[in-house]
Order: sequence, then structure tokens, then C-alpha cells
Amino acid sequence: MKRIWPFAFSFLFYASVAFVSPFIVLYFRGLGFTGAQIGLLTGITPLITLFSTPLWTGLADVTRRHRLIMGLALLVGVLMMLLFPLLNAFAPVLLVSVLFNAFFSPVSSFADSATMVMLADEKEMYGRIRLGGTIGYGLTAPIAGMLVQNYGLKWAFWGCAALFLLAFIVSRKLVYGQVRADDPARISVCALLANPRWLLFLTLAVASGVALAATTTYFFPYMKELGAEESVMGFALTVGTISEIPVLFFGNRLVKRFKPYGLLMLAMVVTIIRLLLLAASGTPNLVLFVQLLNGLTFPAMRVAGVSYAYENAPPGMGTTAQGIFGATVFGLGNAVGGFTGGLLLESVGGRGLYLVFGVVLLAIVAIVTLIQRRLPAEQKTSPHVVMH
Repeated sequence: MKRIWPFAFSFLFYASVAFVSPFIVLYFRGLGFTGAQIGLLTGITPLITLFSTPLWTGLADVTRRHRLIMGLALLVGVLMMLLFPLLNAFAPVLLVSVLFNAFFSPVSSFADSATMVMLADEKEMYGRIRLGGTIGYGLTAPIAGMLVQNYGLKWAFWGCAALFLLAFIVSRKLVYGQVRADDPARISVCALLANPRWLLFLTLAVASGVALAATTTYFFPYMKELGAEESVMGFALTVGTISEIPVLFFGNRLVKRFKPYGLLMLAMVVTIIRLLLLAASGTPNLVLFVQLLNGLTFPAMRVAGVSYAYENAPPGMGTTAQGIFGATVFGLGNAVGGFTGGLLLESVGGRGLYLVFGVVLLAIVAIVTLIQRRLPAEQKTSPHVVMH
């Protein structure tokens, strides 16, 4: 059962994401919000994630209340999704968005930490657990697209709320790492962040979060500019999702072949290529071909990042390390990508947005590579956890 429950949770979690995430900017536009307001909504709420995720995961490691905190986060998510369709003014939408991110942000980090603990000596199989999310997203995306096209955006939020509730039920079966009383490293968050290799790793995580915001939050508005219908948008997501299957299924081999950091760099290079190709594409049909690269972008980065964070976490800080990684991707990276993306979408359009992000990420990867080569040999630590 050590694989079934994390797999099921991954399926439900990413199925819920497929319902609401691609449509959120269209929802904001439908309410008549300006580009600056959309940029603020998509940019400021991940900043809440940046602080709340390490806070909740760190609190869970210290208090050993992982299941309680995760359950609370999921139930708040249900409530917020039910509230969204009832709102039509900027201020209440902003408030609900902030509350949602403040509570819900650590969920994926909790799930990743539990997955690594439950896999025990098969941690390289994380990609196959994450494959559950790919299947859930791929099966749900076209359903969500058809429901929204035929019945309106409110169905995106209602469907997401229902799946969050199911995910809450499954989350009761997850098992987490526990801090030992004799682990001196449990208070070494500052020491971890002072590690130059961790800082370079987190820099790439931020860059990946920027790309994630560009290819999820602004993907549907970009497709709409190209003249695509909602059903075609959903099919484009399905194509991208299918491309994830071989990458995640053979993730264990990729990690062994390239090592976590090497796989992370490979994912960043392919991400840059994908962004530049999206900038060059002029029709929805061309975008469908570009979507085939999706598997080697964020999914490969996630496998590499979770593995790297686990391998380099101080003793007893497995969940905290995953929380820091998640905060940089879904917090700081998404904040930067969301805020600047809203401004770029209004000023230069979707294709210009992808061109700018592609060039910026190319510069970041080049700088990180130069710094990486000047560092001494890496020294790894192994996390020590017991199960509860």
C-alpha cells in the first residue's frame, strides 16, 4: 500500500489543478479586471506561498502534526473554491486568493515528503507516483474544458472543490517523516540556506516557477490570442500531459543517469527551448507540437528537485526541505512570473511574453552554470526519519 495512497492523492490533486488553474486568468478577465489587477492577483498570492509553505512544513516537522495541518489546508481549499464563483469585485477576489494560498500552499510539499518516506528504499520511484498526477490532469483537462465551454467558468471551481474533498479523504492514509529529539539539525534552516549549492538549486527552482507561471497561468490567454477554442485548449493540455508519461515512468532511470542536479539542468534547457518555440508559433496546430516537449520541462524538474531536496536535507528536516523547494517554485517563482506575465500579456501579447521569459531564463541558467563550476566538490547529507 506504500505506493497506492500517494499515487491516488497525486491523481486527485492534479486533477483538481486541471479544473481551475488554466481558467483562472480567463475568470479574472471575465470580471473585467485590468492587466495590472490580473498581474497583482497572480503575482502577490504566490508571495504568500513563499512564506506560508516553509512556515507550515517547519511547524509540522517540529510538532509532528503533518496529517492535521495538511487536512486543514485541503478543507480550506474546498471552502475557497466554493466562494470564488460568488465574487465579482476585485477586493474580495484578492482576499479569497490570499487566504487560499496562505493555507493551501504546503499541500504538494507535504505530499512529496510523505511519498519519499513511504517509498522507503525505493525513493527513485517518485516519478511513477507523480505519474498519478499526470494521469489525473490528462483525464480531467478535456472534461473541464468541455464543462466550462458549455456551462460556464463556475464549473471549474465546483469541480475543483469536489476533487479537493476527495483528496482530503485520501490524505488521511499518508505517512510522514518525524523529527527525532536528538537531531541537532532540526533548527538549521539558516545553515541550509547559507549553503551555496542550495542557493544555486533554489535559483533554478525560482526560474522554473517563472516558467511554470508562463506555461500554465498564461497558456490559455495565449491560445485564445491564436484563435483556439476552449476544447482545443483542453486538448493542448492533454497532449502536454501525455508527453509527461514516459519521463515520469522512467524517472528513476533519468535520476540515476543524470543525477538530480544534472536532470534539473536538462529540464531547464528544454524549458527555454519550449518557451522560445511558443514565441515563434503562430497557430494552435503548431502549439500542439511544442506541447510534446512538456514532459522534459516542469515534470522532469519536479522529479529532480524533490530528489535533490530529499538527498540534501539535514537530518529530521525532510518536510521542511521540501517546503523550501516548493516555496521557491510555487511562491517566489510563480509570483515573479505571475506579476510580470500579466504586464507582458497586456503590453506585448502572449508570444512576446514567452520570448521575454525564454531569454531571461537562458541568462539565469548560464550564470548559475558559471558559478557552479567554481564551487568545490559537493558534500551530501542523508535525512534521518522515522515513520508515523
